[in-house]
Amino acid sequence: MELFKLIEQNAFEYGVKIVLAIIILFIGFQLIKVIVNFIEKGMLRSKVDKSIRPFLKSIISIGLKILLLLSVAGTLGIKTTSFVALLASAGLAFGLALQGSLSNFAGGILILLFKPFEVNDYVSGQGVEGTVKEIQLFFTKILKLNGETVYVPNGVLANGNIINFTQEGKLRLNIPIGISYDADIPQVRKVILNTMRDNPLIFNSPEPDVIVAELGDNSVNLMVRPWVRPEHKPAISAELLEDIKLKLDEKNIEIPLPQAVLHIKGKTPVK
Repeated sequence: MELFKLIEQNAFEYGVKIVLAIIILFIGFQLIKVIVNFIEKGMLRSKVDKSIRPFLKSIISIGLKILLLLSVAGTLGIKTTSFVALLASAGLAFGLALQGSLSNFAGGILILLFKPFEVNDYVSGQGVEGTVKEIQLFFTKILKLNGETVYVPNGVLANGNIINFTQEGKLRLNIPIGISYDADIPQVRKVILNTMRDNPLIFNSPEPDVIVAELGDNSVNLMVRPWVRPEHKPAISAELLEDIKLKLDEKNIEIPLPQAVLHIKGKTPVK
């Protein structure tokens, strides 16, 4: 009889603890959701950097959930010191199994701290070029010009070369143009400069310029160098090439076709 009473008493005691733990768990998750939303609104009002907001939100949410689980463990009578030691051991094993993910996590922290790029910046890194849409804990979401979305691991981004086209607010393009050796270079330069000045997407300051880059086999190769806003980089090159071609045609300035020289043994070379 005493055994049954003991079992009944312990069952009642642990039953109450389990019910209480479930209530705490339910209320705790709802409260965490409210706290995280409140903090997110506070960050919006305080104009916290939009690149770091999702990161901070995730960290706060995870931290509060760990505290809630420790509280529930204490309610069930589990010694929190043992529980923390168990979590530490599990965390170590988990960390060893996910070294690459931890590298990406550390890379995300470095990106958010040192800000080599931010959301909406136009960047190039690890063979991917496009607009940064989101900086997550482990990956950076980049939207390419063709509409493809690429998730680049933060570890390689933080440790590799990154070209940020947006940071300075302006960007110089280098567009090659070949003209005939018979063409008047000052006249060609004037036509191209006027074409660039007529384009509203090209800065007048810094001034665009045209330089002789190379004396090629069949053409004098110029380099057209306009300054544009970074977001106009993808479109302006093709647009400017077309405009320059039309203007040079109006002035009867030749853009020579590539020529090949055929050498036949014992005969004069044929072009």
